[in-house]
Amino acid sequence: MLRGNPRTLVAAVIASLFFITRIVTAWFLLFMLAAMLWSGLFGGMQDGPPWPAVLVFLVTMALVLTGAFSHVRRVRLIAGKVDAGTLANRQRRQVEIPFEAGEAFDLVDAAIRELPRTEEIESARDSLQVRAKVQRIDPYSNKSPSRFNPLAWLGNKRNQILATVTPGEGAGSLLLICEPESPAWSDWFKVDDGTNLENAEAITRAITRRVAERRRSEQASVRQTVTEKELTVAKLNLLHAQVEPHFLYNTLASAQYLTRSDPQRADEMLGNLISYLRHSLPRTEDSLSTLGEELERARAYLEILQIRMGARLNLQIDVPAPLQAVPFPAMMLQTLVENAIKHGLEPKPGGGTIWILARSQEQGVAVTVADDGQGFNAESSGTGIGLKNVRERLRLVYGAAAGFAIVANFPSGVAATITVPGAIDGGADHA
Repeated sequence: MLRGNPRTLVAAVIASLFFITRIVTAWFLLFMLAAMLWSGLFGGMQDGPPWPAVLVFLVTMALVLTGAFSHVRRVRLIAGKVDAGTLANRQRRQVEIPFEAGEAFDLVDAAIRELPRTEEIESARDSLQVRAKVQRIDPYSNKSPSRFNPLAWLGNKRNQILATVTPGEGAGSLLLICEPESPAWSDWFKVDDGTNLENAEAITRAITRRVAERRRSEQASVRQTVTEKELTVAKLNLLHAQVEPHFLYNTLASAQYLTRSDPQRADEMLGNLISYLRHSLPRTEDSLSTLGEELERARAYLEILQIRMGARLNLQIDVPAPLQAVPFPAMMLQTLVENAIKHGLEPKPGGGTIWILARSQEQGVAVTVADDGQGFNAESSGTGIGLKNVRERLRLVYGAAAGFAIVANFPSGVAATITVPGAIDGGADHA
């Protein structure tokens, strides 16, 4: 039973009656023309047509009428509506695909190839066209249309598909045509049982599904990228927050002692500690510091140690002013300095010297922290976490664009060099 808006139902009934009447009228006129030609050529129609001819006419008209009604009913099942567009044997679709033309063509080609009973596919990528033939079957018997069906007498064995992709700005426009493999005049005498409508809808659904899958994949990729970025930021913040607690405790204990024995040096130590802590405050998100800021932090740290170690610690810094503006990962220079003190100079009875050097190179800026301590041959309780963190942070921030090398210093000690990409104003080479 038909349901819906009364005006829509009336339009559907009128379209159905017009379609059925058109098919029946075409066959009626065809029989009348055949009868007139037979009478004109052979005579014998004075007493009316013979009963076998009348019987053939009545049976044919009955089959035509039931076939047309079946076509209308099936079209309504497929499309959910009945109008001149859905009842037509030839279907046209204009589909906008939000991909560039080549990608849209590949999507359309794959959708057509997956259509059931598709054969003789001709795919021309340069012209962005796909042609294909589709075997037609009786939708109620899953076989080819019966030869006793008058609606299949005019060569109604296959349908054909023509798909053309037109390039646009970042998108492709698809023109899809699904029609019988027969001339247009034959549409007056036959129906396709909605098979071309079914093919057009199937291809459109396949394209929509593939576009939706691509969108879901892109959204999942974006979510994964955001998650990876959040994990990276978390790792950077964790590494950034790694401050040696013993240094802080020892500095405060030394300052407490000096307040009684040497207040001026205690004041100097606390001032350096304040400077160190100010430069150690966590930065927003994963933004980079500068080499100058990291140098100030390392200088404050080493000046505190100079007060504690006295003549056992010497400091030499050679970082040209233009290089101090180069972006540099926070706490990384500090890690190398702490490593040189802890594993190089503190275990050495006579102490030694720390060098901090920076040079401009073709691939960026090289920053070196060197010492003349005990070097690689010394027994050390270090776990290597600090240097591992340096490598990990360089990978997270720069990928393969940065480098890290640690070698033996001459005549003793270790030299660690970090190379980061960076453009220097003026292009001066400070090597």
